[in-house]
Amino acid sequence: MTIPFYIVDVFTKKKYAGNQLAVFLNATDLTTDQMQQVAREINFAESTFVTAIAPENNNASIRIFTPAHEMQFAGHPIIGTSWVLMNKVFKHHPIGIKLNVPIGEIPVCQSQDLVWLKAAQPNFLDVFMKEDFASFSNLSVTDFDTRFEIQEVTTGSAFVMVPLKNRETLNAVELDKDKTEAWLKTKCKTEHRALYFFSLENEVLTSRMLCIENNQLIEDAATGSASTCLQAFLLKYHASEIKVVNNQGEYINRSSQIYFEGKREEPLFDINIGGETQFVAQGEWEVV
Repeated sequence: MTIPFYIVDVFTKKKYAGNQLAVFLNATDLTTDQMQQVAREINFAESTFVTAIAPENNNASIRIFTPAHEMQFAGHPIIGTSWVLMNKVFKHHPIGIKLNVPIGEIPVCQSQDLVWLKAAQPNFLDVFMKEDFASFSNLSVTDFDTRFEIQEVTTGSAFVMVPLKNRETLNAVELDKDKTEAWLKTKCKTEHRALYFFSLENEVLTSRMLCIENNQLIEDAATGSASTCLQAFLLKYHASEIKVVNNQGEYINRSSQIYFEGKREEPLFDINIGGETQFVAQGEWEVV
């Protein structure tokens, strides 16, 4: 059996930057094991599989896989898949669609070159001690931004928000893989465990996402799901309205720009992230 696929770069103004994504169409008859095998073979941060499609309703259902496991929600796969559907698959080229993912329906819209998604309401979880980080990283207590706590936040996938005092400190972060994995497993309340380091220096936002996957320390080029958590975090603790660009991926030479536009009107958060998508390739994939 063969199925069509597209490769795109997400959250970037140019090809060969941002976060790579493979989008597989006609995936209705694939088993979970087959999807996981394909995702492991292509070995991008995530791959998506379109399992149902209704162009007449501007609607589709997708599943999202890393090389190691299935995700309940992830930002760059939703942005990239929506771009493919709106610009390459749906003949009428709608400017808005809804994607069904395991956590529910996600509204997505396109405005000029940017595709935007609206995130679910956040949940603010445990707060952690700065001193913890000395046990698994090169960070000391003086390296953190004193305006913020360290806290796990989720809008579908959870990330630990780690505020650092400046970009220089952010660029210099080093982690011990085994000790980091042990800390995450001990401290985090959710199955998805990752650290989202960020610097908000003179209102310039820069970030790095680090996690353990397949027994390796992984850095992501652009993390939409973490960005929705970070936007919620900043709306709660920094400003009730935000419009800024989150710069990620520079450390691994995959420069990415994730647009934030949100506001908080208690008790609700209006969280929106956007980004550009670049078409790279398309083809046919033989599924075993």
